[in-house]
Formats: sequence, C-alpha cells, structure tokens
Amino acid sequence: MASSTGSGGNGVKGKQPSLAQLRAFAAVAEYLHFRDAAAAIGMSQPALSGAVSALEETLGVQLVERTTRKVLLSPAGERLAVRARAVLDAVGELMEEAEAVRAPFTGVLRLGVIPTVAPYLLPTVLTLVHERYPELDLQVHEEQTSSLLEGLAAGRLDLLLLAVPLGVPGVAELPLFDEDFVLVTPRGHGLGGRGDIPREALRELPLLLLDEGHCLRDQALDICREAGRTQGAPVTTTAAGLSTLVQLVAGGLGVTLLPRTAVKVETDRNDQLVTGHFADPAPSRRVALAMRTGAARQSEFETFAQALREAMRRLPVRVVAGAG
Repeated sequence: MASSTGSGGNGVKGKQPSLAQLRAFAAVAEYLHFRDAAAAIGMSQPALSGAVSALEETLGVQLVERTTRKVLLSPAGERLAVRARAVLDAVGELMEEAEAVRAPFTGVLRLGVIPTVAPYLLPTVLTLVHERYPELDLQVHEEQTSSLLEGLAAGRLDLLLLAVPLGVPGVAELPLFDEDFVLVTPRGHGLGGRGDIPREALRELPLLLLDEGHCLRDQALDICREAGRTQGAPVTTTAAGLSTLVQLVAGGLGVTLLPRTAVKVETDRNDQLVTGHFADPAPSRRVALAMRTGAARQSEFETFAQALREAMRRLPVRVVAGAG
C-alpha cells in the first residue's frame, strides 16, 4: 500500500527527522525488504514500517512504494537514501571522534586481516594488545582483501592488516615491514635447500598457487612475470589456503612460494618439505595497516602501528626504516 503522504512539500514545518527514522529508511533502501531491513538493524517490522512512514510525513515526500511482493524506492527515495546514509555515517564518525578523544585504546577496534597474514602475525598482535592495551576490545575479521576494503569503506571495519600497496582512494597505509618470499619444494627437489636461487628458475617450475581472490596469488604471479614466466608455463590453482598448498607440495604436485612469516608454521608440519632462498634481491612483499584517510582515530592507529613495528622485530622481517 502506498504511503498517504504526497510528493509536495507537506512536511511539518520545523520538524526534523530522527536518527531512528533515518536508520530505518537507510536499511529499507539497502535491503528493499521490510523484514530483512528490520532484522538487520534489530528493530521489529511494525516499528520499522512506522519509522519510515513517520519520516515520509516529516519530509513531505513519498520515499517508498509498497506492493504485495516487494518494496521499491520512489525517485525521491533514491535521492534521499544517499543523503540519509551520509548523515548516519557522519553521526558515526562523530561518535568515534568523541570516543577517541575521551579515551584512546579503549572501546571496540574492528581489525580486518587477510588469510595469508592472520595465522602468522596475530599471535604478535594479540600479545601486544593484551599487554599494552588491556582496555581495547579487539575484534578480528579474517577476509580477503576486496572484502576488507569494502568493510573499511562501509564503516564495518576500522583498521586492516594486509599486503600493500593497495592504490585505493580514501585509504591511507601505515607500512610495518617487508618480508622475503621463499621457495617451498618437496624433499629431493633440485632447488630445495639452496640459498642462491635465481628468479629465472620460476620460469618453468610446476607452480602451485592459491585460489582467485587471494592477494598472495597475484603477488606470486607478478614475481613469475618479472622472472620471465610466460602464460604457457604450467600454473595449477588448487588450494584455498596455505596449509593445503604446502601439503600438495609435500605430495609432489609442484612447488610454491611462501612469505617468510609463514614458513615455520607451515613447513614444520611435514618433513617432506624443504625451503630454498632466492639470490638478492629476493622477491618480497610489504605488510601494512590501512585506515580510512582522515579517520577519527588516526593518531591512535599511528601509535598502534609504531608499537607493532617494535613487536615485529622478533619476526623474520625487515621493519620499515623511518616509519612512524
């Protein structure tokens, strides 16, 4: 049933919409379904419908078209949904700013981490937080890079720990360290155990990679291209995670590249794995924290990054010189 309000300027003069009304309308605009929208923001469906109707009355415009099957945004609703989301985002930033000023390193910090970093760096991160920032409520989300960046942009995540460069507008990077890649081979392989492997050796090796979507896959392919590997060289994508990848190597299906921080954890599980190191300059990746440019907690995040750099000096990495 359509709203009883018209499209003219019939709103109550001087009356302003509430945040609850804007939140309800933004949810409906996102889900185009009252039940799903209500569940997403923890509101009952009748209350959500009433809030949207009240907002339409306040603004004097029809925002949604209600039918028996679905919900559609009116032309005005399409335009005002963008404004409503901006208002809600601004209010969220205001609350974050107040919290950061009131007490840094307290409250919730939603940290996103990529799968090829999480198992190897989180012990250091969690120990640091436990010892130095006991009042910080750290919540960890392990996702691939594209999902993490979407979460950061949407405000679902506060800070990311991942490989860079990202080259994404609106995202600022706080470099932590560089780490070399090593070649992991099955025992008995000609390159296993060597410390002077030329990059050119990657041209024809049966290389095993992670699935599409993992940044480590893209980094490995970039290294191979720099080494002169052609598209026709055999590349097999068979694993969703590094643990599976190295077991495939141990089984003789090929070789792979691992970042140094992952080597001990992944290769200690199987005595059929051997590592080899590349001749200088070895291929490497950079790991950093990433935040929204101009984030309310920027100063706090920069302090956190410097603390992480110090804590990570014990790892087989090169802490970024002069950072922080």
